[in-house]
Amino acid sequence: MTDRIVTTLGFDADDTLWQNERFFRDTEGRFLDLLGDFGDRATLASRLFAIEKRNIPIYGFGIKGFVLSMMETAIEVSDGRLDPSVVAGVLAMGREMLNHPVELLPEVRETLEALSGRYPLILITKGDLFDQERKLAASGLAGLFHAVEIVSDKSASTYARVFAMRGDGPDSGLMVGNSLRSDILPALEAGAFAVHIPHDLTWLYEQVDEPVDHPRLFIENHIRKVADVVEKINEDITYRKF
Repeated sequence: MTDRIVTTLGFDADDTLWQNERFFRDTEGRFLDLLGDFGDRATLASRLFAIEKRNIPIYGFGIKGFVLSMMETAIEVSDGRLDPSVVAGVLAMGREMLNHPVELLPEVRETLEALSGRYPLILITKGDLFDQERKLAASGLAGLFHAVEIVSDKSASTYARVFAMRGDGPDSGLMVGNSLRSDILPALEAGAFAVHIPHDLTWLYEQVDEPVDHPRLFIENHIRKVADVVEKINEDITYRKF
């Protein structure tokens, strides 16, 4: 038994532990350049985003779905009159993204190493199974996690299930992530604590309004602050009321 309020820590992966959105943005910029003959950048970007959203229920999240959405966008805006070089270019961009080295964000390793000896750490990430497993292996962080959960999407039921299975339930869980839509709001809905660490780049799909004055939400500018937040919660008896 423990008198801790928070007993299990969950961490998002993309743009919380390592860079991700930057590679999507860079690739999207090159894709828009490739389609420059078929419209202005703003219009093409809007078409791509609309197709990405439409395809999420089919392809899910991740690079492969993004590549398929780029291909579909190119076919639509060109009325099917694509030069083979455009197809080859899109496929090459996808392969480059799938082979890109993993770049850890500052102080991620040090933070996880410090916390892993004190709390069970769970990696909770969504996206393509093969690619997320590749990035985790390449990151060198796998050994710091008590468990890894790669899910198709993140919802309140996802966090309730994971924290119940891997910890003492969502009331004693804390989720750390950069996305309000995927990492923070559903974790709070499940009854967990949450630490929002905004990233410089956030995909439009993930952008939602931040909740105001939620008693279990903490907003920090760096992952190294997570230990301080957990300590604060565990020392404050008032949090047992929530």
